[in-house]
Amino acid sequence: MGKLFGTDGVRGIANQELTIEMSYKLGQAGAYVLTKEKKHKPTILIGRDTRISGEMLEAALISGICSVGANAVSIGIVPTPAVAYLTRLYNADAGVVISASHNPVEYNGIKFFNNKGYKLSDQLEEEIEDIILNDSEKLEFPIGTKIGRVKHKKESITDYIEYAKSVIDINLEGMKIVIDCANGASYVSAPETLRQLGAEIFIIHNEPDGTNINKKCGSTHMEDLQQFVKQVGADIGLAFDGDADRCLAVDEQGNMVDGDQIMAVCGLYMKNKGLLKQDTIVATVMSNLGLFIMGKEKDVNIEQTKVGDRYVLEKMIEKGYNLGGEQSGHIIFLDENTTGDGLLTAIHLLDALKHSDKKLSELANVMEVLPQVLVNAKVSNENKYNYLEDKVIEEEIKKLEDKFHGEGRVLIRPSGTEPLIRVMIEGKDKEVLTKEANSLATLIENRLNI
Repeated sequence: MGKLFGTDGVRGIANQELTIEMSYKLGQAGAYVLTKEKKHKPTILIGRDTRISGEMLEAALISGICSVGANAVSIGIVPTPAVAYLTRLYNADAGVVISASHNPVEYNGIKFFNNKGYKLSDQLEEEIEDIILNDSEKLEFPIGTKIGRVKHKKESITDYIEYAKSVIDINLEGMKIVIDCANGASYVSAPETLRQLGAEIFIIHNEPDGTNINKKCGSTHMEDLQQFVKQVGADIGLAFDGDADRCLAVDEQGNMVDGDQIMAVCGLYMKNKGLLKQDTIVATVMSNLGLFIMGKEKDVNIEQTKVGDRYVLEKMIEKGYNLGGEQSGHIIFLDENTTGDGLLTAIHLLDALKHSDKKLSELANVMEVLPQVLVNAKVSNENKYNYLEDKVIEEEIKKLEDKFHGEGRVLIRPSGTEPLIRVMIEGKDKEVLTKEANSLATLIENRLNI
């Protein structure tokens, strides 16, 4: 797989790129790097999403962890943010999630959290990579009583639900909510939490069978949710992705409310209550221009980072901000959790909606979403970082930047998790944007797949 870690852990097609051997080695190297300073026998928490390859990879990962003398605690199918929270709650030395988030079922991934529930720094990831790829450190393999043990703690999801309920003092009685669980890790926690908070709940895509995660459902395919919200006359629809670290919404008219709009609604609500630290929201370069325009109008500072929730988080920690995220619905409420948390995002949005005298469509109109077209160019992982070395591609990008200067923008970036280069163009005329984005994506594919 070359460089192992992308923007969100190690990810690839399970049993082809992300093999049992790789999972085993990640267990060994990850356990060693994250716990080598410990004087006691370390404990590592492991959670996974619903995809069929999860059990296989978990078995290999646990074997690797135990082989270097660390204990493993399997907490079963839980959202990614639950692992971040429970690692802290249980005083574990590290946490691991086996998930490929919003990707199709054939993919899987492995990402680590340190004992504070934060994703790893580049430096720690490089240290793990170096052990796996270059044997940079000689690992010790204990024998006898010093080998690690495995425990199974299936009641952990209840601890996460109780925490989510405690974050905001809110009663959702009288609210009608549709939830799309993406046949993924939120299928227990999201409906149960909102039901216990008093809402009337309708649930779709919450029958995971190992093969249907993210399949025409969840935050990447919202058509069913949009239709069902209108059908039952719900106040709001909520869509999670496969590992439930993302949440997008649908208003009462069936219109999508994306992560930028959710941050705008929640950010203004928090600002009005004096809870938005330094009146700042942290967004990425992919966020819609409308969010930045809203910020100027409402006196909210919008900071920008590279794409990837880890970079949003770094900026938040560095500057002391407490709200940030991505258009995809990966939103961090840092006062409450250390990573994107779809359920907490939903609760914050519901809190803002409940305490307004408006419908969600009215709240979301606080920012105008400018047309934005995103087209993926399929390019091999080996070639996806080479687009700037191709003069023809470079010249075409420059032409487009000149064309949209002043009333739009062009953003080209390799995906951190898939063999793709993302072409995003923003402006006023969607038809023109679509034509230009498709044309550039085709050129990139033709030039880099020779």
